[in-house]
Amino acid sequence: MGSDSSRRGLAARLLTIAFVVFTIAVAGLAVYGWSISHDIEQRFAGRKWRIPSRVYSDTTILFPGQRINPDLLKERLQHLGYRPVEGFPSRPGRMRASPERIEVYLNDLQLPLRSRKGFLAAIDLRDRTIENIVDVRTGENVPVLELEPEELWQFFGPDREERRLISIDQVPMHVRQAVLAAEDARFYRHFGLDPRGIARAVMANLRRMTMAQGGSTITQQLAKNYFLTPEKTLERKLREAVIALVIEALYEKDEILEIYLNEIYFGQKGSVAVNGLGEAARYYFGKPVEELSLAEGAAIAGLIRAPNLYSPYVDRERCRRRRNDVLDNMLRQGWIDAGEHRRAKAAPVTPFGYRVYGRKAPYFADYLTEQLRELYPEQALSSLGLSIYTTLDTGVQRSAERALARGLERIEKRRPALAAHPEGRRLQGAIVVMQPKTGYLLALVGGRDYGASQFNRATKALRQPGSAFKPLVVLAGLDRFTPASLLSNRPRTYPGENGEIWRPENISPVPEEELRLREALARSVNLPAVDLAMQIGLETVIATASDLGISTPMKPYPSLALGAFEVIPLELARAYCPFAADGMLPFPLSLKDVVDEKGFVVEGRHTTIRQVATPAKAYLMSSLLQSVVKTGTARSLEKLGITVPVAGKTGTTNEYRDAWFVGYTPDILALVWVGADDGSSIEETGSSAALPIWADLMRQIPQYLSGEWFRRPPGIVEAVVCSESGENAVPGCPHPIRELFLAELPPQKSCPLHSDKNLFQRLYEGIHDAIRKF
Repeated sequence: MGSDSSRRGLAARLLTIAFVVFTIAVAGLAVYGWSISHDIEQRFAGRKWRIPSRVYSDTTILFPGQRINPDLLKERLQHLGYRPVEGFPSRPGRMRASPERIEVYLNDLQLPLRSRKGFLAAIDLRDRTIENIVDVRTGENVPVLELEPEELWQFFGPDREERRLISIDQVPMHVRQAVLAAEDARFYRHFGLDPRGIARAVMANLRRMTMAQGGSTITQQLAKNYFLTPEKTLERKLREAVIALVIEALYEKDEILEIYLNEIYFGQKGSVAVNGLGEAARYYFGKPVEELSLAEGAAIAGLIRAPNLYSPYVDRERCRRRRNDVLDNMLRQGWIDAGEHRRAKAAPVTPFGYRVYGRKAPYFADYLTEQLRELYPEQALSSLGLSIYTTLDTGVQRSAERALARGLERIEKRRPALAAHPEGRRLQGAIVVMQPKTGYLLALVGGRDYGASQFNRATKALRQPGSAFKPLVVLAGLDRFTPASLLSNRPRTYPGENGEIWRPENISPVPEEELRLREALARSVNLPAVDLAMQIGLETVIATASDLGISTPMKPYPSLALGAFEVIPLELARAYCPFAADGMLPFPLSLKDVVDEKGFVVEGRHTTIRQVATPAKAYLMSSLLQSVVKTGTARSLEKLGITVPVAGKTGTTNEYRDAWFVGYTPDILALVWVGADDGSSIEETGSSAALPIWADLMRQIPQYLSGEWFRRPPGIVEAVVCSESGENAVPGCPHPIRELFLAELPPQKSCPLHSDKNLFQRLYEGIHDAIRKF
């Protein structure tokens, strides 16, 4: 009896102790829940995720009559994510191409200041020209078609997470239900904890004597992902449960589901984590979440349990079986009928395909990033989800990269010793492509292999320009000299650096003692260039170079005229722009607009220009540089397939250390440099090394070669002059030529060489010259 009473007393005490412990535990959990509720509200009210900013290229404009490279256009469409199909493109993101026609179902276009809905367009091609563009739905002609920009890269944070935010309203009901079927079918019926799920997990864990199953609801998963570590302990599960209860008390079910769908991990794309349903829809099926079918939604929902196990990129059959499990549960829940269930299970699992993350146009990316960091801290770029629109034309960029690679390979094939050089002496190159009137950077290549060398030669290298500097000297002298002015080609010495005597030489023998300015520039003769610089003043040349945006230091030595002082390739390209832009100097522009997550423009960069020469001088410079292409050192362009009017200048430095060509039309300007980083000889000239690369690039982008030439502005006059004296031709001049002049600087005199000679004198001198030449 006493024993029974003792046992009852012990049991009562134990129950009391248990009740007290339970009460304390519940009170403790309640206090814990109350203490973290403020943190939960703050976390969910503020910025929930670090969204990487995305950088985009410029858009592509197409119109009837435009010359194009069809292969480059098809490639651009594929890089934009358009999938080739055999039949008629029936939905956005699909295309069908033949040599005569491209049918493409365009995606929606959303830009800072304009937008359009996607539609099915047919682009008819003939002889590398767009013949017509038609809206297939209406049959109407489309005068201008704009393709969306191409994503170039993203600014990732330390977690390297890729995420596209969506709202719950964007998610089709069948996709929501698929997620619930996969993870928490009773989501809308429980209070954050599901007793049935907990009981099921407890039984499973007792059988296995582990914490293998957690029985977590969607709300609990959200609590774990946001606030806790993934360890499987009883303490962590209790804290998870309390946080889930608090979340359910503070937020509506749809709000919780929306946060969950944006948070959850869906797998790995190379080194980048795919987070959120919005990004998963793009990654696995190449479409926005609104367009996911029932089968696709179920497949994505099935990934949540183990994304890298069930990924269709890893094992399609395993993914299909997991998808079908989700569909079976949807049928059991009554969310789909038998027909929908049967059709969805019969659908194949066909992932869209993807490219492992890698920055496109890496040298351009580095240049732009330097500019962006002046506007935004690194953390802002990796977390604010900005959309950054640039000036880059990816078709031009890819063509430039390929042209440079092919060109350097050709040179190394001609000169095998260059290919055998160690990395520091390896043949390198750079290309800058700009719109001369706007300053837009269309392409930027800073080296042959970014993986081997990240040094951006286009924007950071200091190289002697050689004869490519001569146009700046000529521009400096146009107030006093004309294309017909005679310049001395006689050898002479000049005081050089450190009191030394400098004797310039021509690269090859030139017998004439005097040359007209046009001829001297076209043939790139050195002695007349030095004579011109000395007559106008070296300080004037330096001031002109500075006005044209050359920032590197220069000294008033005669060798300045031959490009002895170093320049940055991008600055030299910019310095040529006024010749093609009516004398206006643009700022090199890589950034157009920065747009925040809500679509508001927060940073807009527009063309900044200033007048550095008159339109007449600019036109005269283009005329002079066209002679370089027609009859001078760049005359091989025509043999290389460039038949449209082009102006340009070659450049070669001492001992063949640098090879240049800068060429332009009214629509585009491109600079090519070839050399070695250590300044060793490449044994090539601008004409043999850089010019063919320029021609290769231009052949690939015919849309920028309209064949038009500059309109002659006011302030330009034309006169017939003697080719020998440069003055007004008289009847006795043997070789009169037409020449252009500034209106304020026309030829003033009649030819002094032939005006007073009689017939016999001219006959005698003609015979004498013929004998001497013979």
